[in-house]
Amino acid sequence: MLPNSVAHNTGQQKSEMMLHTATNSNTQLQLATMSSNIRIEKTCEVCGNKYIAKKTITRSCSLNCARLLYKLTKRNEKIEAAIRKETIVKPFNPSISQKEFLTIDEACQLINASRWTIYRLIDKGQLKAGKVGRNTRIPRAAINELFKLTEV
Repeated sequence: MLPNSVAHNTGQQKSEMMLHTATNSNTQLQLATMSSNIRIEKTCEVCGNKYIAKKTITRSCSLNCARLLYKLTKRNEKIEAAIRKETIVKPFNPSISQKEFLTIDEACQLINASRWTIYRLIDKGQLKAGKVGRNTRIPRAAINELFKLTEV
């Protein structure tokens, strides 16, 4: 389609444009069905080089930079997902404080420590625990005793 400013030209210019359009009708048809032929100067997000982009969503200058950018994007998504997962706090279950024997997860919630901290305390002998099959159980008295030792 022609802009409005071109439509108000003289008759001779109109006939020249129509002739040009008729000879290049195939080109006009292609332009109508394809996206615009834009050229945008951009800077590559990976290497920082300037390049000419043919699409508005292009973020890198080459295939290698596109691959690196994809890897970086996926890595950052995984990191953000891990951070979101850690920030979700499990609600405290009040029945935990009434149990005689606790699982590792329940002990973690009760004393607000990580699983690895609980296992380290068990390995050092500071926290007594027993195995029931594959499951580790910690007596409530052992947790109370742990805090009696550290109150000094």
